[in-house]
Parts: sequence; structure tokens; C-alpha cells
Amino acid sequence: MFAYLTDIWDNIKSVLSYITPVDILDIAFLSVIMFFCIKLVRETRAEQLVKGIVLLSVLLFFLDQLQFKVMSIIAQTFFNISLLAIIIMFQPELRRILERVGRTKMSKRLPFLESASDEQNKKNTAVINSIVKACESLSRTMTGALIVIERQTKLGEQIETGTLINAVPSAELFGNIFVPNTPLHDGAVIIRDGLIHAAACYLPKPAKEELVPKELGTRHRAAIGISEVSDAIVIVVSEETGVISVAEDGKLTRNFSGVTLRKYLSEQLIRIAPENPKKSKGASDKGKKKKESAVK
Repeated sequence: MFAYLTDIWDNIKSVLSYITPVDILDIAFLSVIMFFCIKLVRETRAEQLVKGIVLLSVLLFFLDQLQFKVMSIIAQTFFNISLLAIIIMFQPELRRILERVGRTKMSKRLPFLESASDEQNKKNTAVINSIVKACESLSRTMTGALIVIERQTKLGEQIETGTLINAVPSAELFGNIFVPNTPLHDGAVIIRDGLIHAAACYLPKPAKEELVPKELGTRHRAAIGISEVSDAIVIVVSEETGVISVAEDGKLTRNFSGVTLRKYLSEQLIRIAPENPKKSKGASDKGKKKKESAVK
């Protein structure tokens, strides 16, 4: 028994002797990728496809080992086309992975993606004021509303399903759009570049719709769905309760008031331009000189 354990330990040491730091990093990166892939397909329809592919692969492997000629040919053909089949079957999941990579914090910090102009901040401030005023009014009358604020991820596919408006946002216009039984009330309003770009737009369903609470209606589900595939901020007003909710990054936060909604949107949409060190230093030097002259 001792000799057997010694042999196992010697084999482990021989294997470890060939491992380099690069190999460790390689394994670590692969583990992280596999973790996120499993997390992405877990509790979705893709999970069943993964299980089916694994079971079929194991079955074909054993049949090949038993030297079944016909089954060996089928197994070889299957594995030759498996990569293409996986890309086709998992196209929605692969698309979500790439979209999430594009929405990471690192990509948002790239210089060519940053924009903090006074003009844009003024537009966003006007949009925030209109949305908050409209949501407060719609909440009091329990009128359903769904407002999407586009950011870096463009929503051209959703805009094509609606009606183009290109109008300056106002509480009165939002109120007219979401009046029940009117042509534009059913669907979402999409805001682009400080304007109400389109209305009556259809949004995708959540990837894990079965996990969404049953008490949430179509508007809330659509809000979660579009926030999963984009970096948009989505505001929902419930027509049953009048509750104001916000969806972002696939998560729905409820029970906003006018004050908390304004604060949240301002934090997300109003960017403060970084101060110029040289300019601030020069201003402080001037302040010191004025102070010294006043003392003299």
C-alpha cells in the first residue's frame, strides 16, 4: 500500500514539474470562461441542448470504442459538423456574451467612448425633467408606460418595429402617447440623443422569462428583456398599481418616487467633465495671489 501511494505521489510530482506559470494562467482563463458559459446557459433552454450534446457525445464515444463501424462513421461525421451546429444552436447565447463584453466597465472607460459635453448634459437634464414629471402624472392616474433611454448600445432593431416621431420630450407628449386605446400607447417609447425617437416599439422577452415573478406584466417583462441585451435604462409605470420601476442590466428595481427617480437618472445620465489640472492649479494660484494682496 505504501509503495502504491509512493508511485502516485511520484507521478503527481512528475506532472507538476512540467507545469509552468503560463500553463497555470491558461487553466485559470479557461476556468473563468467555462464558469461564465455555464452561468449564461444555466436555467435556460440552452441548458437542455448542452445536456443533450454531452450525452450524445458520450454515447457515440463508447460505440466507437466497441468498434461499431457504422456508428463510428456517424460519430466522426457528427464531430466534424459539431462546431458549426453549436454556433447555429447557441446563436442567441453567443450574441449575449459578445454584447455583455461590449458593455463591460473597461469598454466604457475607453477614450473614444467618453462624452461629457455641456450640450449633451443639457439635453439629458431636459429629458430627465420630462420623464419624471410624466411618470408622476401617469402614476397618479395608473396609466401604463414604458420608456427606454438608449445609451451606447443602439436599438435600431427595436426602433424599426415602431413609429418614428423625433420630437422634443415633454410630460404632455408622454401623456398623449400612453393614453389607453390610442395607436401609439401599446409598446415602448425609445429616447435617442435627447429626443423621443420612436413610439409603439416592441421589445424582446427576457432570456429567463420563467424566473420573472408572475405578478409582473408584459411591460415589466419587456423592460427586463431589453435591459438584458443592451445598456439602456428602462422606466416602467404599472397600470395596475401605478408603481414606477426601473430596469437596467437585466434587473428590475421597483417603488421609485419622483425624487428618487430624478436622482437615479441624474446619476446615470449626467456626466461631469474631468477638471483640467493645469487650469485648476492656475485658478488656485490666482486665488492665493488675490488673498495675499488683500492681506497686504
